[in-house]
Amino acid sequence: MADLFDTAAPNAPASAGPRPLADRLRPRNLEDVIGQSHLLGPEGSLRTMLDSGALSSLVFWGPPGVGKTTIARLLADETDLHFVQISAIFTGVPELRKVFEAAKMRHANGRGTLLFVDEIHRFNKAQQDGFLPHMEDGTILLVGATTENPSFELNAALLSRAQVLVLQRLEDAELEQLVFRAETELDCKLPLTSDARVALREMADGDGRALLNLVEQVAAWKPEHPLDTPALGARLSRRAAQYDKSGDAHYNLISALHKSVRGSDPDASLYWLARMLEGGEDPRYLARRITRMAVEDIGLAEPQAQRVCLDAWETYERLGSPEGELALAQAVLYLALAPKSNAAYTAYKDARKSAKSTGSTPPPKHILNAPTGLMKDQGYGAGYDYDHDAKDGFSGQNYFPDHMGRAQFYQPVQRGYERELAKRLAYFNKLRAERQHS
Repeated sequence: MADLFDTAAPNAPASAGPRPLADRLRPRNLEDVIGQSHLLGPEGSLRTMLDSGALSSLVFWGPPGVGKTTIARLLADETDLHFVQISAIFTGVPELRKVFEAAKMRHANGRGTLLFVDEIHRFNKAQQDGFLPHMEDGTILLVGATTENPSFELNAALLSRAQVLVLQRLEDAELEQLVFRAETELDCKLPLTSDARVALREMADGDGRALLNLVEQVAAWKPEHPLDTPALGARLSRRAAQYDKSGDAHYNLISALHKSVRGSDPDASLYWLARMLEGGEDPRYLARRITRMAVEDIGLAEPQAQRVCLDAWETYERLGSPEGELALAQAVLYLALAPKSNAAYTAYKDARKSAKSTGSTPPPKHILNAPTGLMKDQGYGAGYDYDHDAKDGFSGQNYFPDHMGRAQFYQPVQRGYERELAKRLAYFNKLRAERQHS
């Protein structure tokens, strides 16, 4: 009796019904896989495992349409393991038990099982833990596939028993190779100009399966003349860029935006802002993060930067999208071109660290108010020098706890407005030294 969730072997005969182009072009061996040469090439990590006969459980991490399922099927074929495929979206605990029981029977009869789990990150902790004993006793060789960062989505116990391999989006040359292979299979050349052919590959956004679906549509057209890029765009919709507002793309792109601003590159900053907006990011989230950049990376080198960000945020709230997004773009450009300093940010962190280590050490008594006679008798306020009455409006008294010693947290940089603040700091340090020795 056939096992539940078993799928045909990679080289099984085709079914009689119509098959999508992506299925018809599915590689029959690892050498036919387009892309992922860093894994499958002569020195690739996966090829090395296979050549040494030491294939371990794996987690494939990468975007859609780059070959995760195909490679898993071919691994089973190359290692003579029984291939079973399940999806974490549609599989519950009862179904998993049946899969494990079938694998145990197979294992007892001398045959291993390669269990491919698509969207493995969608299993909860208990379900993920359920794989562990079967991985450890050799009942299954697990190959999981995920589009999410395994460090955040998979249990440490499971990750410790599997090697994470990163699959990359297909490059333009690899996509063109895929188009050529499709044309050979279809026995026709796509009715596109060379520029439109490039545009078609761009529409796929590195996703091989999406590209083949587009190719299949275009190949069915019978125009009188090859279509140019505008004509192609009128007939096909560009595939939406891969972006998950709660996933890796979200954090990767905001990191790219922040570091481009910090690196004073206005063009790259504007590009990453546009990428996030095109992906559907909430402009209010961007407004908050842009304001954080002003505080963290520009600080007092350009005090006006924070005000520019807050004004842009308010402008967006009044105008909404898409008009208000221009205000955010202007703020990003302002930040990218502003002088940079994290001196205030660093000083704040150092002050917090010092405050934590000194605990509840009280202030020196001379800077404490004494509203009662008892407090005056305790020395509160005694010896306080009123700075407005001092020479130069500066007394130079100590304001740190008595037994702490003077600390210097803030060290302004020689950029932007902080150059002036550095001069003031040096001036007050000079006066302080003079007062202490007078």
